[in-house]
Amino acid sequence: MGPSQKPNVCRRLSRRALGFFSRDAGVVQRTNLGILRALVCQESTKFKNVWTTHSKSPIAYERGRIYFDNYRCCVSSVASEPRKLYEMPKCSKSEKIEDALLWECPVGEMLPNTSDYKSSLIALTAHNWLLRISATTGKVLEKIYLASYCKFRYLSWDTPQEVIAVKSAQSKGSALAQQAGIQQPVLLYLAVFHVLPFSLIGILEINKKIFGSVTDATLSHGILIVMYSSGLVRLYSFQAITEQFMQQKLDLGCACRWGGTTGTVGEAPFGIPCNIKITDTPPLLFEVSSLENAFQIGGHPWHYIITPNKKKQKGVFHICALKDNSLAKNGVQEMECCSLESDWIYFHPDASGRIIHVGPNQVKVLKLSEVENNSAQHQISEDFVILANREKNKNENLPTVTASGRVVKKSFNLLDDDPEQETFKIVDYEDELDLLSVVAVTQIDAEGKAHLDFHCNEYGTLLKSIPLVESWDVTYSHEVYFDRDLVLHIEQKPSRVFSCYVYQMVCDPGEEEETTNRSCKKDCNNFKF
Repeated sequence: MGPSQKPNVCRRLSRRALGFFSRDAGVVQRTNLGILRALVCQESTKFKNVWTTHSKSPIAYERGRIYFDNYRCCVSSVASEPRKLYEMPKCSKSEKIEDALLWECPVGEMLPNTSDYKSSLIALTAHNWLLRISATTGKVLEKIYLASYCKFRYLSWDTPQEVIAVKSAQSKGSALAQQAGIQQPVLLYLAVFHVLPFSLIGILEINKKIFGSVTDATLSHGILIVMYSSGLVRLYSFQAITEQFMQQKLDLGCACRWGGTTGTVGEAPFGIPCNIKITDTPPLLFEVSSLENAFQIGGHPWHYIITPNKKKQKGVFHICALKDNSLAKNGVQEMECCSLESDWIYFHPDASGRIIHVGPNQVKVLKLSEVENNSAQHQISEDFVILANREKNKNENLPTVTASGRVVKKSFNLLDDDPEQETFKIVDYEDELDLLSVVAVTQIDAEGKAHLDFHCNEYGTLLKSIPLVESWDVTYSHEVYFDRDLVLHIEQKPSRVFSCYVYQMVCDPGEEEETTNRSCKKDCNNFKF
């Protein structure tokens, strides 16, 4: 049972005006978000579709900004009408942005320029330039040329908001080399940088001689994760690798002599040499085998989740202690469901150490706790369960009378993700409002209808349900974002047609809702993406 007393918004506003929280800015922020949560979840609050647009290129969303045309055009979703923040000049295919991350100013650090205290977009172009772009004006603030010896393609956070990893496309070797049986020594590269101010840690090569036939590799929280087609996952310390195998420390913007060539690090055409080359097998931190390399670490204390490396075990999850690989009590989690799409599991992003297990008709939130009278062992138990709103199928197990008068009983079971039943498709967490958002879809006649539900993150109680006005085709790819007072739905249709639907919170829409909605949609049609 959740708390029975509802927060009083007027009382909170009065206390804020009187300065009751002035000694602690964090308390003021939490109070403001508590007020917003109360407004979002109250019965009279509506979310209306304020504008819709379509694009022939992918659409991305980050912190109130919608990006079109490979991040070239940025539109603010905060205002009641679409407002274009900037549009960068048109560029050739080789100069387009392939991947990007939003960087926001860290707290408590002194930065060299005043512009550094504003949000930036860190972007990777098709021709291997790493750019820092103002998130409000689109102006390029910094640029680094990476290299010409490989094709960099992916951006990710190693340490969020502090360290980025730029990963190259995997080298499969030329057709002639493959026919001749020549093995490519380098499989992929990882370029690692501190951000703001940009400083190079190094470029690491993943080679076949040391690591074998690697299918993928990445960095996360200082750990090099290497994956194999057999399902094997190996973990190494990136810091230890850097200390042992870095050939030369390189500084951006400084002259460097490498391989008989002299140039400036980070400038074209010299770029950045690969200065971390592993010549011997580095110390192994951890190794595990899992189906399709599915492997996650989280919880308090550290545990990991894997699926046993056998196809028949798909949908079975083992939760084990990281320190000794022991299986937690009730650590085998299997959702007994018959569906076309697999269920999925992950550690809760709220840092509570809990686990979210999502199936077609239920969402289980599991908690990790010590076994009574045995603090060395931990157990998994249900914290709460969210169930889909379903009615028992009336046509199930009904008798049929044949022409001769014989009664025949038919017994059949529908799939748990049958489109005519409410099915969970997306589960996310809004960290600032501490709400779980769940997208549920039901096929009605020829089209699907979806609604977004807000649940209390602590107790699982349903607090609010928002219907989405557009139809939902389960064969399309969908993304749904809930960000404070905004709901955004991005849909990818066949032939690379992308649609974006934006909903905003309205406390009292009144009679002018339809008029305003039509006006916003008309204004949005003026944007061409």
